[in-house]
Amino acid sequence: MTVHLPTTHPSLSHKTGVLCVNLGTPDAPTYRGIRRFLKQFLSDRRVIDTPRWLWWPILYGFILSFRPLKIAKQYQAIWTDQGSPLSVHTLDLAKALQEQLDQAQADTFHVIMAMRYGQPSIEEAIKTFEKHLIRKIIVLPLFPQYSATTTASVFDAVAKVLKHRHFIPEMHWIQQYSNHPQYINALAHSVKQSWAKHGKTEHLMITFHGIPQRYFNNGDPYYCFCHKTARLLREKLGLTDNQATMVFQSRFGPSKWLEPACDDSIKALAKQGIQSLTVISPGFAADCLETLEEINETYRTLFLEHGGKTFHYVPALNASEPHAKALASLILGSP
Repeated sequence: MTVHLPTTHPSLSHKTGVLCVNLGTPDAPTYRGIRRFLKQFLSDRRVIDTPRWLWWPILYGFILSFRPLKIAKQYQAIWTDQGSPLSVHTLDLAKALQEQLDQAQADTFHVIMAMRYGQPSIEEAIKTFEKHLIRKIIVLPLFPQYSATTTASVFDAVAKVLKHRHFIPEMHWIQQYSNHPQYINALAHSVKQSWAKHGKTEHLMITFHGIPQRYFNNGDPYYCFCHKTARLLREKLGLTDNQATMVFQSRFGPSKWLEPACDDSIKALAKQGIQSLTVISPGFAADCLETLEEINETYRTLFLEHGGKTFHYVPALNASEPHAKALASLILGSP
């Protein structure tokens, strides 16, 4: 006779589930694929806090009709044979993290990748943990600098999935790691690698994805976490304030966003006579549209058009060994 043990039985899995969550990506670089992704992403109240009666006509009447057409070519330009760069790099990172944890504590952790928007979903990941009878989960949003628009939204999504479960596993949340020593070391190592390969440039630009200014005014601490990471990275590299600039990119819509803006700062540096520029974006755990197209293409062109001569983009940490080790230390340090 087969006995089905309840999910609370002490003899069940001793493993801890690690849920690595990134933002998400279209499943295809097509109008429909991008529209599906944008619909889910821009319907999240954490991302867009505009009253629904005002936002829905804008979203459905304009953005979802025209923006997929506008950015489809951008996605197509960065797409790989394996799929979206964000998805490929995040999956590789999850595998690298699993390897690091296995080396540290064999057969103790089960790492799964999920996306806040799109596939693979958080619900699918939770179901996999349930299938393996895992009773403890560590949620690791791959956003080093906490924001309500990213990290808090992941927490919302996990809570929604668990809301109607009869058994809720023991949960631990990693809120942010903007100042984690191994994360800062990994960033500094990546910059030094770029300098060793291409030569040290006159200036380092440290860029983060922006958020509307009112979000910060209403209590989102993201701006402060970004400054902390930028300061620690600058100090680790031995750079002065005049040798490194922190900026914000990816403005969207008419409202005021965090400043200084990346595009304006790039123009200003070029006009000041800066001839060579290195750019890093520490907020992105994996390369994506905002890094591969916006930074490495659009901002590169902007710098060169305004008098700059040399532009080097430092890739995201992706599945590099220093990155995987930094995340493993976060997991191993979790209760």
